[in-house]
Amino acid sequence: MNPLLRISDEISACRACPRLVNWRETVAREKRSAYADDDYWGKGVPPFGDPYGRVIIVGLAPAAHGANRTGRMFTGDRSGDWLFRALHRAGFANQPQSVRRGDGLELTGAFVTSPVKCAPPANKPTTEERDTCRPFLDRELAVVDGRVFVTLGAFGFAAVCAYFADRLPPGPKPKFAHGVEVSLDTDPAAWILGSYHVSQQNTFTGRLTELMLDDIFTRARQLAYPD
Repeated sequence: MNPLLRISDEISACRACPRLVNWRETVAREKRSAYADDDYWGKGVPPFGDPYGRVIIVGLAPAAHGANRTGRMFTGDRSGDWLFRALHRAGFANQPQSVRRGDGLELTGAFVTSPVKCAPPANKPTTEERDTCRPFLDRELAVVDGRVFVTLGAFGFAAVCAYFADRLPPGPKPKFAHGVEVSLDTDPAAWILGSYHVSQQNTFTGRLTELMLDDIFTRARQLAYPD
């Protein structure tokens, strides 16, 4: 079996964190009124995209009524709307809409994942939950052909820095900031590229604009696909 398919199957079946399992399944039963007729996924959410893509997008965790409902990363919520519109403009997605699995959305050159695979209450996983889930992300990063790791928020930035701990530049530990670039000691060359998360808190307040997000993915393409 393809290693990413094996990892995806294990993620969907994982019940290692009782609090997360209880929350994701409670949300899937009680639902939001707008999605009352939907059949919620209610399980761990596997990664999504081009397994050979050089741009790896790392978020935080599935949203309760987004990926926890649809079963696909960043699909079915406002954050995903922002992300996939930007990926479409940058040439990584064949369409700007992200509605449900099977809606025709395909990524080329990009792969989307997260450090925590289940929707956490208040979008805040505990340290123990983060550490329990870490092997999934580590295994994914070990088999993808990533050259640029676009981290959406400080949580994803820290997770990717932890994975590449022995490949970081010498000196102080890198600090998250929007637009920060960390050059990794790898062959072929690779980078960590920080971006504010596409959360409604950031997009509604203007902390993250579409132009800022476009600049991130333009830079990611320049680094990942220089030719």
